Amino acid sequence: VQLQASGGGSVQAGGSLRLSCATSGRTFSGDVVGWFRQAPGKEREFVAAIVWNLGTTHYLDSVKGRITIPRPNAQDTAYLEMNSLNPEDTAVYYCAAGYRGGVLRRASAYAYWGQGTQVTVSS
Repeated sequence: VQLQASGGGSVQAGGSLRLSCATSGRTFSGDVVGWFRQAPGKEREFVAAIVWNLGTTHYLDSVKGRITIPRPNAQDTAYLEMNSLNPEDTAVYYCAAGYRGGVLRRASAYAYWGQGTQVTVSS
């Protein structure tokens, strides 16, 4: 199972990016897909997650209203829509899947991880 995250880049504050997470060898059906980020010198933190079959989503409080997981249109690709970005959003963003149970905001709940994609927001 592989996850491929893409779509990162450099934007100015207030800009937008759309990240993608593609899986190979499986689909996301029945799974939970999580998005995490890690800024330099900081621990990896939860950003958002979607319970795939239910379509329910969960978000870090500080990103609510700015970052969303849109309804999937394919079973093998998840997205993270990021708007009104600010410099505090600068980080490497990772997608995760293979939910093992427990608190879905915890990195330990996921078995599979993408390689990360860099998001840089300048002021």
